[in-house]
Amino acid sequence: MATEEEYDLVTIGAGSGGVRASRFAATLYGAKVACVELPFGFVASEEIGGAGGTCVIRGCVPKKLLVFGAGYAEEFADARGFGWAVAGKGGEGAPVHDWASLIALKDKEIQRLNNTYGNILKNANVTSIEGRGKLLDAHRVEVTAPDGSVRVLKAKQVLLATGGVATRIPIEGAEHAIMSDHALALPSLPEGPIVVLGAGYIATEFAGIFNGTHRHPVHLLFRGDKVLRGFDEECRDQVQDNLVKRGIHVHAKCKPTKIEKRGENDLLLHYTDAAGAPVTLECGLVMMATGRKPRVEGLGLETVGVALDEAGAVKVDEYSRTNVPGVWAVGDLTNRINLTPVALMEGMAFAKSAFGGELTKPDYRNVASAVFCQPPLATVGYSEEQAVKEFAGNIDVYHSRFKPMKYTISGRDERTLMKLIVHAESDTVVGCHMVGPDAPEIMQGLAVALKCGATKAQFDSTVGIHPTAAEEFVTMRTKTRRVPATGTSKL
Repeated sequence: MATEEEYDLVTIGAGSGGVRASRFAATLYGAKVACVELPFGFVASEEIGGAGGTCVIRGCVPKKLLVFGAGYAEEFADARGFGWAVAGKGGEGAPVHDWASLIALKDKEIQRLNNTYGNILKNANVTSIEGRGKLLDAHRVEVTAPDGSVRVLKAKQVLLATGGVATRIPIEGAEHAIMSDHALALPSLPEGPIVVLGAGYIATEFAGIFNGTHRHPVHLLFRGDKVLRGFDEECRDQVQDNLVKRGIHVHAKCKPTKIEKRGENDLLLHYTDAAGAPVTLECGLVMMATGRKPRVEGLGLETVGVALDEAGAVKVDEYSRTNVPGVWAVGDLTNRINLTPVALMEGMAFAKSAFGGELTKPDYRNVASAVFCQPPLATVGYSEEQAVKEFAGNIDVYHSRFKPMKYTISGRDERTLMKLIVHAESDTVVGCHMVGPDAPEIMQGLAVALKCGATKAQFDSTVGIHPTAAEEFVTMRTKTRRVPATGTSKL
């Protein structure tokens, strides 16, 4: 029988939430901590993970590096309007993109970050253990190393932080499609069109990435009527309009039914269109970006009795405690708000609750987020539709749609959308939304304002920085409309 090693905390998962929780428990509260994680690799599997988790290795960070790479196509095109002799996309003398070079450079940076996360744990005196962790009971974790050896860790508290995994649409030939992990590690792009299935963050972002780096058509196909379900409706419309204007073929209200492989990089996608008619589309690559699910398999949850919700996520209370005393969970595994900064917040709150002597709730009010489509969408607070359902009284809507100053000369036919949602009776700004260049950078500052309970009058009294797009948020004086709210919440 393996010798039991004793710790105050054993964390299973070294992603954003797990690393933050482990580091804070060790450095702030003096806990003896071990953090268990699978070996590093770019494509996740039952045997592959890595310190840094989804965000660092196969999510936010590599995705944005590819967004930067794809963005140069726009810069080259727009440069002609400013006097630069740069050929357009596909024209003679046009810049040629080397996808393999971008991936190699991205890989180098991700490997550096993976090492950095390992050093973060090391410098916090957290013991890093490579292998697969599984609960034996509420206070014992079995770790199977890559070589098959087994050790048992005994802990006063166990934290589950294994994140999520991408899911496939259950259609015939689904195995011929790639997922987001594979897309971030593709050694080359195929000859022929690329089809992205889905309409969320990942789908719209990769449609833009491929559109900016691939010389063949890019198609975005989804079942709903428009992209980015759950976001403000006007923002969704603007993003979809931008996708079309940038040359992406958008297929709404379509349902994929089969992927047929006819040869190497030669696929035939079968789907039904908006009228229900069967259609086929020849392509070189199909990417499924149709959702993620909590990574709960193989954790021993059934053995210990840790409860899952109807979506298969680990059920936790407002302090991140599971139904089993001594077992906690944070991050995408719990399916609350699946964003890296939220996992970091939950990890910090957990450390304070479990080892700081003060039960602490994560604060989910006014969490800002961004979709790095091109141009990006960023948002904080309530959408217009959510505010109408949530609050009592009236909702005032202010919005501005304009051509960015850069595009007045470059000639690009694209508009920036900015929108403020205000609770009329209290004058409190309850939502800010933007689709346009630099939206995520601008929205971070507005998130602070909303966190502080800023009013529309305070926005109006703020002097803008000229000439910027951001100043529009403090110069929108004319109300677009007032909407009667049907909810009960008051501010």
